[in-house]
Amino acid sequence: MTEQAKETSKSSVSQPALREVELYTDGACSGNPGPGGWAFVLRDVKTKKELTGSGGERNSTNNRMELQAVIEGLGSLKKRCRVSLYSDSSYVLQGLQKWMAGWKKKGWVRMEGSKKKPVKNVELWQELDGLIARHQVTYHHVRGHSGHPENERCDQMAVEASQDYI
Repeated sequence: MTEQAKETSKSSVSQPALREVELYTDGACSGNPGPGGWAFVLRDVKTKKELTGSGGERNSTNNRMELQAVIEGLGSLKKRCRVSLYSDSSYVLQGLQKWMAGWKKKGWVRMEGSKKKPVKNVELWQELDGLIARHQVTYHHVRGHSGHPENERCDQMAVEASQDYI
């Protein structure tokens, strides 16, 4: 057996299986910008136990609240997990899967025509980048307002949270 194979074998034997969780998120805004809310439902796949959270800001945007929901959900995990992230936000999912690697390479700037512009919501993207690195994440798009139970639940909680800031 080669040294590399021995090392791989040792590490796979000694590491426990990652806990599997589902993270459902949504953000809402009354006006854009305006009072915003975020919410998440985090469910352990094996035990079916759930943790929910919600909150908001007086003056925000829908995109910021969508990001905050994912940040809060991932931030509630105490250990590395295998996370299935469900979101109705193309902005969040495309940012995580397509745009963020390029933004990081370019120093968190994006090109708008021939001009460099700072990435919008950069502090939230950077926080999310750190949280994503701690976990094994797969991404799933859920159509908003299509009757998906957890997405509808998150939407309701996010809207209610935004009402606290009107």
